Amino acid sequence: MANTSRELNYVTANRFYVEIESNITACFTECQGLGVNIKTEKFSEGGVNNQQRVLLSPADFSDVTLKRGITNDLTFWNWMNKILSGAIERRNVNILVFNQAGETMQCWTLIGAVPISWKAPGLSADSSTVAIEELTLTYEGLKVDKTRSGGASILSGRDSSGSFASN
Repeated sequence: MANTSRELNYVTANRFYVEIESNITACFTECQGLGVNIKTEKFSEGGVNNQQRVLLSPADFSDVTLKRGITNDLTFWNWMNKILSGAIERRNVNILVFNQAGETMQCWTLIGAVPISWKAPGLSADSSTVAIEELTLTYEGLKVDKTRSGGASILSGRDSSGSFASN
């Protein structure tokens, strides 16, 4: 007899949701740009001809663009509106990937995320949902885990603008 739990335990890229403030806030059809790049500097030491030294630069996290979102929640717009009014509010945003049984299999947490672009969809008289055509987030760090990490505001250790407090 086949083990059905193994069959339900694979992850597909088409079952994901976006969570903020510990609630699933929207379902998007695309998530692009999730990644990190570490630049390197290579140099040779005098007299050492069989190897090189590699120095690592700080990580560079690419912006994430979420496309064609469906939601009836104004959380993303309210967040963007705060940015437009000059109140920078950084949040952790979870991108949750589910297996076929609906269990969370992986969670990418964008740490210290801020929306930098929001685009509305074309309006249509036969649509009954509120949509987001594109939402682009920039972020300070990335955590990958198998569980949710929470998407609340993250002002601890920061001043009211969201910047790290000076010591």
